[in-house]
Amino acid sequence: MDRNEIGAPITGGQTLWGHPKGLYFLAFTEMWERFSFYGMRTLLILYMVQDLLISDRVDQVAGMPAYRSVIEGLFGPLSTQAFASQTFGLYSGFVYFTPLFGGLIADRWLGARKTVLIGIALMTAGHFAMVFDTSFLVALLLLVLGSGCLKGNVATQVGQLYPRADEALRSRGYAIFSTGINVGATIGPLICGTLAQFYGWHVGFGTAGVMMLIAAVVYLVGLRHFADDAPPRRGVEPHPPLEGEEWGMLRLVAAVMFIIIFVNITFDQMFNVGLIFVSERVALDVGGFSVPAAWFASEDSLSSILILPVLLMLWRWQASRGKEPGDLGKMATGSFIMALSALSLALGSWLAGNGKVSIIFPAIAFCLSGISFMFQWPTMLALVSRRAPKKIAALMMAGAYLTAFASGIGSGFTARWYEPLGGTSFWLLHAGIALMTLVLVVLFGGILRRRMDALDQSVEAARAE
Repeated sequence: MDRNEIGAPITGGQTLWGHPKGLYFLAFTEMWERFSFYGMRTLLILYMVQDLLISDRVDQVAGMPAYRSVIEGLFGPLSTQAFASQTFGLYSGFVYFTPLFGGLIADRWLGARKTVLIGIALMTAGHFAMVFDTSFLVALLLLVLGSGCLKGNVATQVGQLYPRADEALRSRGYAIFSTGINVGATIGPLICGTLAQFYGWHVGFGTAGVMMLIAAVVYLVGLRHFADDAPPRRGVEPHPPLEGEEWGMLRLVAAVMFIIIFVNITFDQMFNVGLIFVSERVALDVGGFSVPAAWFASEDSLSSILILPVLLMLWRWQASRGKEPGDLGKMATGSFIMALSALSLALGSWLAGNGKVSIIFPAIAFCLSGISFMFQWPTMLALVSRRAPKKIAALMMAGAYLTAFASGIGSGFTARWYEPLGGTSFWLLHAGIALMTLVLVVLFGGILRRRMDALDQSVEAARAE
């Protein structure tokens, strides 16, 4: 039995501000990686719609005719906007699908550390490949593969730093970790979007590649503060098979993952059609300055950062009175706030009619989407880290990212209804989609929590014997 199983942090008590030191290195690694990821992702949909797909250069993209043939074979004929949104949705989805394989590689062969370093190398190559039109699709492939190696394994390493039974401390640790994500996600679109607007798309993409190099340096410096993750010896099964209680817990965690998909479809749509909506329908001129549409993606992340200390104080105050919401309750709150975000865009579109929407409405919408994120996504990671069977911890954390895969694909699919429905109906639809998570938590949340608690107690009782 390792130290984490009996409740002591693997780091041996090396803490800073009440948390293991390794948490901060992992958070800063994610910060720079997310700078590059979100900086590039924010430009991606606008680059396709406003430049690449409507220019003669699209014919220079290696593999584009075959790719378009496959996509339209699956989804039918698509307009430029629909094709761009579908591509964006597939990319956004698959960067969260490949972590399943990255978790498998880490659990069975290489360990998390080596797998993360491979991911950083692949993502760096992908970002630099975005500088050239010819390698556009190759770049997306490299980024998808690199994210697969990196994402779930970094998050798993965070969970390994905490006692298994301390749900509140672990949840707060993941909230701090997610702050690193949000800092990067704030400055990435801000800087890359500004550089792209004044110096061209490819300067913005190249800047994202430089930030991945910084992420590599931070991760290497912090290695000694991470938990040991030596891969199993060759020819030896890394873990014994799952037992009855563990299979039961796996199914319950999978049910929670399904519930959170709906709110994430609407969240992902903010960075897909949401940015198209802002660039085309919103009055962006303020005092003679044209606000880059990419800046709204930064606003989403900034609001997540600013709300964190408020949430931590709120949850501590509630915990001191025995009233802190459980994981599922926090997810339901995030669902409601995300619905309000979509409703803000719907209201702005309805009031504007055929004219330009006031910049106030997307400002409110992206602020609310960032707050929603902090209620539901870090909480989901903490739940999976705590509840998942230890034998497949990295694989289950990678499985958590399958929810983002499903929501990315879902947002790409529903994006085709933007042009036929118009802004008002489109965003009303997505408010309803977000609320599905709240409805499912109300209907099934209590049952899921009681059954997970019962299985946890059964496992602990078996260990004590």
